[in-house]
Amino acid sequence: MKVMIIGSGGREHALAHKLSQSPDIDCIYCVPGNGGTALEDKCFNVELNNIEEISAFALGKNIDYTFVGPEAYLVQGITDIFSQRKLKIIGPDKKASMLESSKSYAKEFMKKYNVRTAAYDTFSEYEKAIDYILKADFPLVIKADGLAGGKGVVIAQNYEQAVETLNFFMKEDIFKGSGKTVVIEEFLKGFETSVLAAVDGKTILPFISAKDHKQAYDGNKGPNTGGMGAIAPNPLFTEEHFEDFKNNIMLPTLRGIREEKLNYKGIIFFGLMICTKGVYLLEYNVRMGDPETQAVLPLMETDFFQVIKHIYDGSLDGYEIKWKKGSCCCVVAASHGYPGKYETGFEITGYDQVASKVYSAGTVFKNGKLISSGGRVLNISSLGDNLFQARQKAYMDLAKIKFENIYYRNDIGG
Repeated sequence: MKVMIIGSGGREHALAHKLSQSPDIDCIYCVPGNGGTALEDKCFNVELNNIEEISAFALGKNIDYTFVGPEAYLVQGITDIFSQRKLKIIGPDKKASMLESSKSYAKEFMKKYNVRTAAYDTFSEYEKAIDYILKADFPLVIKADGLAGGKGVVIAQNYEQAVETLNFFMKEDIFKGSGKTVVIEEFLKGFETSVLAAVDGKTILPFISAKDHKQAYDGNKGPNTGGMGAIAPNPLFTEEHFEDFKNNIMLPTLRGIREEKLNYKGIIFFGLMICTKGVYLLEYNVRMGDPETQAVLPLMETDFFQVIKHIYDGSLDGYEIKWKKGSCCCVVAASHGYPGKYETGFEITGYDQVASKVYSAGTVFKNGKLISSGGRVLNISSLGDNLFQARQKAYMDLAKIKFENIYYRNDIGG
């Protein structure tokens, strides 16, 4: 079997590594991949510039399955084009991808199908948004309606911060159109959990839980990032929480997908807030999370390629995914300055001398050397019998990895 993975980050390297372990797969094309996938067994990096080139490559190489990593391609309609050309692809179509690409669409979907979520209002006019926050209770949450690279959510602690955020989003247009419409939500207090799940259009099969660490600095301080680390499973997410999630979020979401006749064959990401009054849905993503994937997949005992086949064939009903016991801790090694201004082009050493699995996120492989090329550079994922052990291994190995201006949080999983 030949598989193609679209994307260039740590999530895609984790997918490539997991799929390379399947005896049914002979070749994995990573489009465009990164320095880590270039070194991965069975993997070949291919530079293709757009959906048309990618689909032509899939046809020419007789690719059996394509797995889409980043949301941008799904939002652009890659699944629609592949389906028209009878190519097998894992990922929702353009309409279903609006569950991520439009916060207002997602909130209306939640409301329609009784998915438990925070109270909210949507605004496309700046003056009306300002009028609303004048009477609002703080803190409150302001979300850019469209895609914003994981940086389009602000918890405004007071009126002044809310006005500043609305100015950035709606007037200065820092997200190039994605923040022209905003969703303003009530602030929910509790702890966050992520749950990834496989969807075949008729059935949702949840994975183990995970917890992302979004803020740049220790103690959950500083600006939001794409994610500075993750653990799996989340030890605070109990069976009781899972039942609440299943009954009030997951199954109503499935009902909505079916009743709306959405073409959804892929992975759905549930971003959850666990409060004293129950489990609430913060957001949908229509693909695997990053870095949650790098913490969840190492614990999957089942051949992930078989999961992909069941998704595409619509045969998840009754299928069981097996998981390893223990925990995984994934720590992101970033370039100093991320998510702001940072420098790249530095040689990375020690990554091949550690017991943990090291996934490349922002790297290239040049002249026999692994070189930093992005804000989030590496993901160090370690398994342990418990979270303490997994965390200890990850940080011990991370101390052996060197590149100029390396930065990471010291409290992932702490």
